[in-house]
Amino acid sequence: MKKEDLIQLLKECGAIKFGRFVLTSGAISDYYIDIKKASTDPKTLKTIAQEMSKYTTGYDLLAGMELGAVPLVVALSLKTGIPYVIVRKEKRGHGTEKQIEGGNVKDKNVLVIEDVTTSGGSVVKTIQILRVNNAKVDKALVVVDRGSGTKEKLQNMEVDFIPLIPVSEILKNRLD
Repeated sequence: MKKEDLIQLLKECGAIKFGRFVLTSGAISDYYIDIKKASTDPKTLKTIAQEMSKYTTGYDLLAGMELGAVPLVVALSLKTGIPYVIVRKEKRGHGTEKQIEGGNVKDKNVLVIEDVTTSGGSVVKTIQILRVNNAKVDKALVVVDRGSGTKEKLQNMEVDFIPLIPVSEILKNRLD
């Protein structure tokens, strides 16, 4: 599938919005990429999982941070048959007190999945939590990268960074 086709699906399901938005990083933006909107649309979610599946060879587990990455990692797991874990932002203070839900990540090759990256804070945190638990992480896959430093941060962590769509492609398409 061409990037333009995926961008069209994101537009059709309402995941690409223009206006004034405050991002998780605190930055102000005149556009917003709402992958949660895309991941609640079966056709778009299925397409995203299909595109991501091309990068899953050699991985024991998939991992995603709550909340945005969870539907993506579930869809990708169903597509590939690779089990997944969910990484919590904070360790639970009750029950089993886990920060990683699912199987044991120790000595496993784990592919990190993210919905949208801006500064990379969430994906960096996910990788750090996995590595503290002795997972092997060498790649992170994101639907849309806003191009604000994630790639460089992950290079410093020796992690390959693969965006399905750089935001520049979406903004270029806005003008078409």
